[in-house]
Order: sequence, then C-alpha cells, then structure tokens
Amino acid sequence: MSQPDHHSSTVTLDVDGTWRSLTVDNRMTLLDALRERLGVTAPKKGCDHGQCGSCTVLLDGRRVTTCLLLAVAADGAQITTAAGLEHDGHLHPVAQAFYDEDGFQCGYCTPGQICSAVGMLDEAKAGAPSFVTDDLELSPVLTDDEIRERMSGNLCRCAAYPNIVAAIGLASTQ
Repeated sequence: MSQPDHHSSTVTLDVDGTWRSLTVDNRMTLLDALRERLGVTAPKKGCDHGQCGSCTVLLDGRRVTTCLLLAVAADGAQITTAAGLEHDGHLHPVAQAFYDEDGFQCGYCTPGQICSAVGMLDEAKAGAPSFVTDDLELSPVLTDDEIRERMSGNLCRCAAYPNIVAAIGLASTQ
C-alpha cells in the first residue's frame, strides 16, 4: 500500500463485518471507495447527487447516501450494505419481506431501498417522527403514508412503490 501524501489519506472501514484499509484521494466519495476500490457492489451509483437513494448503506447503524459522503469522513466507521444484512445464510427480515411482497422489479434500487428501510424502521422504533406523524408525543404508527414519507429519498425507476410499501409494512410487524 502506498503512503498517503497531502492529497490522499488512509482510511479503515468495517465493511459488512470485515475491516479493510485503503489509501484514497481525499476527494473520493465513500460510494466510489466501496465500489471501485473495494469491489463492494451492493450500493449502486444512480444519480451521484444524493437524490435517488440507490447508494444508501448503514453507517454505524444510520442510513446515509454514500455518493455525498467523503470516504475520509467514514474512517473507522462500520458500514453495512444490503449484502451484509444476511445472517447465517438467511435474509434479513426486511429483505425477506421484499422477496415475499415482490418489492422489486429490475432490482437496481433494491439494495438502497432495503438499507434505507432497515434504518427507517430503527428510527421509527426509536420514536423519531416524520413530517406526516400525527402525534409527536407518541411513537409513530407506520401507516402507508408514514412509510412513503420516510422512504421518500429512495426512488424506484420501475415504480414498484405499492409493493415496496407493502414489504416495509410487513417487515415492521415482525
């Protein structure tokens, strides 16, 4: 591995349970570091502007769009992609719900949708309200409107939204 200079830095990331070190240009996004340097292809490059959500992963348990985050800002972080949600050969309950409810068509946005849904369900479980939450004093009830609002940063080019909402609704009850 080459030594960093004033234009690059060495970062260490826990990606799906494996610690990886690499030297990156200080301007490289986390998405490019994952895909181009580490060969992690679950997060997809869609818009490269943080507008579509196809690059969403969980960073220390919180959902982030990796196309907007510099790799150097993630140094030392735990990154979980949709591929890393599998446990002992079993799909994560959200991924299983996507399968059961046919929550995908072409599948391009699916890894980002699944990571975003996992993060969103954790946020709702922690009591974080959304724009459409009726009572800010109570834990939010994940109605279809709540799910749509909370997932609004994740676009599906195939418009599989009814099945995506159904999948997240199913996963929220498990």
